[in-house]
Amino acid sequence: MLILGIETSCDETAAAVVADGIEVRSNIIASQHAIHAAYGGVVPELACRSHIENLQPVINAALEQAHVTLHEIDVIAVTQGPGLVGALLVGVSLAKALAYGLGKPLVPVHHLEGHISSIYLEYPSVPSPYVALVVSGGHSDLYYCQQRGHYVVLGRTRDDAAGECFDKIAKMLHLGYPGGPLVDRLAQQGDSTALHFPRAMLDKETFDFSFSGVKTAVRTHMLQMTDVQGTRFFQDDMFWPLPVSLEWERCRNNILASFQQAVVEVLVAKTRRAVEQTEARAIVVVGGVACNSTLRQEMCRVGEREGVPVFFPSPILCTDNAAMIACAAAHRYQMALQYYHGQCFLKLDAQPNLTLSNVHSC
Repeated sequence: MLILGIETSCDETAAAVVADGIEVRSNIIASQHAIHAAYGGVVPELACRSHIENLQPVINAALEQAHVTLHEIDVIAVTQGPGLVGALLVGVSLAKALAYGLGKPLVPVHHLEGHISSIYLEYPSVPSPYVALVVSGGHSDLYYCQQRGHYVVLGRTRDDAAGECFDKIAKMLHLGYPGGPLVDRLAQQGDSTALHFPRAMLDKETFDFSFSGVKTAVRTHMLQMTDVQGTRFFQDDMFWPLPVSLEWERCRNNILASFQQAVVEVLVAKTRRAVEQTEARAIVVVGGVACNSTLRQEMCRVGEREGVPVFFPSPILCTDNAAMIACAAAHRYQMALQYYHGQCFLKLDAQPNLTLSNVHSC
């Protein structure tokens, strides 16, 4: 069974061909980082326009790389939500048109289920039940997965997502966009114990997260920073770049290392507690922030202490991609094959606030 996956939930235009739910024949991603870098974050209108321009060429490239034609595709899968509504509409509209024109079944996919499913592309035999940490620019969620396709929300962020904080801290320091990889790289050169930033809700029984406080604490610290002459690095919330100096680089890297450690410590502690309380047999970490080197190291240490394996997708499968959407769709299709035949998909619409409980609605 060949599945064409389409992903346009945010700022990545992606298409992939996956065979039998696990064999990635192609996985094409058109990044919009260059478009949004000037703004330090995603501009929804620009993202939508870029999807319109790139989606058809990306699909053509995915088919060409997989050496198949549209008529050889058995199922079409598309991200239904959550995400930017305009961006989602581009993918959903084209997917519906293809399904209708080709007479193929169309499977809507929840974006976060796609991230969780990405682990099966490289580790088809992940032991169940497991705890899944989905951590990205838009989400910081903790799920208990009794078996594939069945999710119980343990906790989620009450304000900013972890990845969003990485991007905003990078923007404050004029590092560029996306901020996560840049923060990770520079933090490796800093001292994570140099500063103490808050670990919100770390001692509470809830599995929810809160990262707005640590972001504010970093900003407050930076506004108080001065050079050796007593000149502030920041004035009126605007950064005035000083000439590159060892002093400035040391201060910056220490801030980033300490900030990163605060975020990772909370993510790891909540995940460890979830494993202990649910008696899960594995830990799965997915989403863009799953690329973070410190998070990987600390989570693996927890896995060793708890005696459970820890699974991370490869970096290309951590960020938004269409192979994970096709993988999730393959399982959904096999579990409810009859559901996806007929004209139901003609009513399918983008749902920017879609939850995993109503992923089948159309």
